[in-house]
Amino acid sequence: MAKRDYYEILGVERSADAAQLKSAYRKLALQHHPDRNPNDPASAENFKEASEAYAVLSDPEKRARYDRFGHPGVGSSGGGFGFDASSFDLSDLFGELFGGMGGGAGGGASQGSDLMYRMEISFSDAAFGVEAPLVLGRLERCATCAGSGAEKGTKPKTCPVCRGAGRQRFSQGFLTVTRPCGNCHGEGKIIEKPCPECHGEGRRRESRDLKIKIPAGVETGSRLRLAGEGDAGGDGGPRGDLYVVLTVAEDEVFAREGDDVVLSLEVPFPTLVLGGEMTIPTLEEPEKVSIPAGARVGSEIRLRGKGFGRLGQRGRGDLVVRASVLVPESPSHDEKDLLRRYAEMTGAPVEPRGVLGKAKKIFS
Repeated sequence: MAKRDYYEILGVERSADAAQLKSAYRKLALQHHPDRNPNDPASAENFKEASEAYAVLSDPEKRARYDRFGHPGVGSSGGGFGFDASSFDLSDLFGELFGGMGGGAGGGASQGSDLMYRMEISFSDAAFGVEAPLVLGRLERCATCAGSGAEKGTKPKTCPVCRGAGRQRFSQGFLTVTRPCGNCHGEGKIIEKPCPECHGEGRRRESRDLKIKIPAGVETGSRLRLAGEGDAGGDGGPRGDLYVVLTVAEDEVFAREGDDVVLSLEVPFPTLVLGGEMTIPTLEEPEKVSIPAGARVGSEIRLRGKGFGRLGQRGRGDLVVRASVLVPESPSHDEKDLLRRYAEMTGAPVEPRGVLGKAKKIFS
């Protein structure tokens, strides 16, 4: 049976560059790799076919001969895989594709994991910044075995199978791939007498008290990085990092618009008309503001520098006082009379005295 075109096998154009070839092969390898399709002859054949195509097209010299002469140009004719695969080692590529399957990446020190901690802070703390304590559970280097994982007075031994590499090479037909060592599970060492405190891990989970400096101007979703405050690394490797994700609690009085703080101030109607002075709350001490005569609902008074700190910058936003009208919920008899007199003077439409009560009697 005639062999298929290598470009057709990988599903790329004849002008495809090295990156496109690699990407196409990665997809096919992930789909048809024997480790993911055990006892499936069709997948194994597709995997071998794709690997042959990539082996030729990823080599500039072989690709040039193939483009000019076809399969005979690379020593492959009618049937089978006739090309020279002795120099074709896909261990690096398969390290990318399957490195996470079945074990670690090799023996020796490894960096600790990054950690995430969620923290809620008050509206005021977000405005001014704060140094906040936190209690964190993380992996610490075992003090009993000094991180070796071996019982005190003993040492780990180098794995005799992988000789400390943590990985082994295997040949699959014309391919050479690497996998974590099955004898030491990718660690590169054997611990015959594990430490009784950490059970051979070399690390123990412990509680630690830390302090974090939260800058002014943060908002919900802000993420702060504390370098080297994550889990301890294996075999003395460096620590990971700690990421603190913030949530800013809502305030009962104030709202936030960017770096500005907004206060919705209910102003009595006479004050809106005639003007006056009112005491308002701020993020710090109460202050007096002057309401100008004839102020409209929605008009604003801006107090400079009384808002949120500007994250990563100097200065602060403003406190914006936004006027609304204060409507009495239960006005007294005298207040109603005064309002009716004002309505008569201005021609404002209001309910006549007693009309509402008569209407209730009619429809009761």
